[in-house]
Amino acid sequence: MSEQPTGKPLFIAGPCVIESTEVLHEVARELVRLRRKHGIEVYFKASFDKANRTSLSSYRGPGMERGLQMLADIKEAYGLPLLTDIHESCQAAPVAEVADVLQIPAFLCRQTDLLVAAARTGRVVNIKKAQFLSGTDMQYPVDKCTKAGATEVWLTERGNTFGYNNLVVDFRNIPEMRRWTHRVVMDCTHSVQRPGAAGGATGGNREYVPAMALAAKAFGANGYFFEVHPDPDHALSDGPNMLHLGDLDAVVDSLINN
Repeated sequence: MSEQPTGKPLFIAGPCVIESTEVLHEVARELVRLRRKHGIEVYFKASFDKANRTSLSSYRGPGMERGLQMLADIKEAYGLPLLTDIHESCQAAPVAEVADVLQIPAFLCRQTDLLVAAARTGRVVNIKKAQFLSGTDMQYPVDKCTKAGATEVWLTERGNTFGYNNLVVDFRNIPEMRRWTHRVVMDCTHSVQRPGAAGGATGGNREYVPAMALAAKAFGANGYFFEVHPDPDHALSDGPNMLHLGDLDAVVDSLINN
């Protein structure tokens, strides 16, 4: 499964969580523009529920029923394939009716029932590597999915816990994970998080996002994940590590033309 996909890398981008129809459409319009300008494959990402927020009082999203309808509207209006998270095995089948890729959150990447349920939908399964696992460890979640019937599994690097309130990326994980799947995605925005470092919320250093992307390219990543927002300083989730929507064009250009 280690062959390099042909063509340009794929890109996954969108707001962390569904906030409003207006934000979804603004981001989608820009992704369509970038797809046309650069000739790239782009997946629209947004979560209908952020079930792993730091605080009970944090905004989680509109919920599955309303959120899936909002995502379906984006897909119909702009022709963008969709990626979204699932947190429970019962969500896999209904989410697969709308989304093209089911994403397994990093904290849940060893949850057998969740992986099996996602695999059985026939959709692509994107597994985010846990902050406490190595690239080599990810052979086992991939194995669970393939044995449950998945025909395509991606793996995503997002850093490892390093002491308290910090993440460090060991880029050796990327070629290690390429041993188990042909598609390894670099999560360029979650990897610059500072978990729990903002007083009951996650902090981050978005200024390092472009460098994270280029470093991952050097190590063989062939997909890039960016959470983007037109006003990240006022986003309802992950604002400190999200890339400003207007800066995405230059980062994409650097990855496909350098």
